[in-house]
Amino acid sequence: MRVGCPAHRRNWLCTKKQETRPQSLGTPVGPPFPTAPLLPSLCMIGSPDSYFWSEGLQPTLVLATVSAAFGSAFQYGYNIAVVNTPHKVLKSFYNETYFERHGTFMDDTVLLLLWSCTVSMFPLGGFLGSLIVGLLVDKCGRKGTLLINDIFAIVPAILMGVSKVARAFELIIFSRVLVGVCAGISYSALPMYLGELAPKNLRGMIGTMTEVFVIIGLFLAQIFSLQAILGNVTGWPVLLALTGVPALIQLLSLPFFPESPRYTLIQKGDEETTRRALRRLRGRADVEAEMEDMRTEERAERAAGHLSVLNLFTFRSLRWQLISVIVLMAGQQLSGINAVNYYADSIYTSAGVEAAHSQYITVAVGVVNIVMTVISAATVERLGRRLLLLAGYGICGSACLVLTLALLFQSTVPELSYLGVICVFAYIAGHSIGPSPVPSVVRTEIFLQSSRRAAFMVDGAVHWLTNFIVGLVFPSIQVAIGAYSFLIFAGLCLLTAVYIYVVFPETKGKTFVEINRIFAKRNKVEIPEEKEGISSAGPSVPAKETSF
Repeated sequence: MRVGCPAHRRNWLCTKKQETRPQSLGTPVGPPFPTAPLLPSLCMIGSPDSYFWSEGLQPTLVLATVSAAFGSAFQYGYNIAVVNTPHKVLKSFYNETYFERHGTFMDDTVLLLLWSCTVSMFPLGGFLGSLIVGLLVDKCGRKGTLLINDIFAIVPAILMGVSKVARAFELIIFSRVLVGVCAGISYSALPMYLGELAPKNLRGMIGTMTEVFVIIGLFLAQIFSLQAILGNVTGWPVLLALTGVPALIQLLSLPFFPESPRYTLIQKGDEETTRRALRRLRGRADVEAEMEDMRTEERAERAAGHLSVLNLFTFRSLRWQLISVIVLMAGQQLSGINAVNYYADSIYTSAGVEAAHSQYITVAVGVVNIVMTVISAATVERLGRRLLLLAGYGICGSACLVLTLALLFQSTVPELSYLGVICVFAYIAGHSIGPSPVPSVVRTEIFLQSSRRAAFMVDGAVHWLTNFIVGLVFPSIQVAIGAYSFLIFAGLCLLTAVYIYVVFPETKGKTFVEINRIFAKRNKVEIPEEKEGISSAGPSVPAKETSF
């Protein structure tokens, strides 16, 4: 049926509204529009699906997404890379400050330890942030948590900005902990906020903004830290302090946008505020069907109950899901990605690249990262999760092996230095295809609503703890065994790929219920059949559980 003119469209909408009006509070509400796949020409005038698409992408939703993502996810990417290029300048500041205090320069071992602490304090702060984010989002709301989180970006920005004048490198190390807390909180709170703001038909696109802004932050850090811009003796305090600018913009802009409607309705019970927020976000007056959807979802969650982290480790029916998310998040970091990000300039120098040129290679790597992440996002529904993960780890492991050989024999064959640079590009491309973006997709898919919050806490803790370990240990390993350090990452890539190939199922195109059934067979447990009329998004946890 075509509804070409406004009058026909209004009649069509009224008809659908009458068809989907709930008969009772417990009756599931049907979709307000036909659930058939979108027509190829979404922009065709008169298509109900195109009408809903244009209706869903409202300016308020777009601006709220940009404000939240730019002020939060940006911090993660920016602070991963910001100390990479100017590391020699910062080390000189550490040494000069130490000389002014003690009349002698630091021992190389002490300087290496201090720099390792500077790098690794960021993921340590992220780990601390992941432990408190659950309490914050429940007590303060999703938007409220992001606003409070701005403190952990603005304060350290000021401290790092004055560290040179104060002649205190300790301020940099302490500030790295605080910006890490900021990144750890936003790593969980931001996806939750964006997912609850977006309508169902735009949730996937809006959700990817977290990863997009992480990459933008990383890329801008690489640009600003060029020696010709701010990565020099006079500019590095400004370079480090810039992390507070996105947080300040968010602090000034985000209060004008709505809190998560789902949080406002379900946890605050404020229906009128929820209704006003949905009208702003959707651009239409009638939002009762979506509000009823949220009420139905709340009843399903209450029926299922919420599992604690301790429950998550004791339920046999969640055994392989838990192991899988731990392996995927640990493999993401232990495969060596942040070792490459943190110490890219050192790798290029070891590979024979002149110091004046290495900073521009780092920028080129950032471009590769952006391009390959976009390609992964565009193909994940077509190629599947397992294929992208296996291909990514295969490329990363192979790149580490070849890089080891190139570093070992470049003194004999100088041309191998160029092969080393190619290996770094190949590694970044492989990681951007699978290990970086895909775990964020599957961690939601393999856990049901009742266990997802606890799973996200475990997920975040593993992510940041392994990140911290790599940042702290890699410099010493690199000094001790040199090029052979990349063989460790190659081995970890291989082990992760083997686990994915043997254990992890393909989740593409499957409902939560179907994925739950696949893992139930692997866990050797039986799950009760879902009652008719219950949404597949929130089936209950098995009533009878046995521990490990």
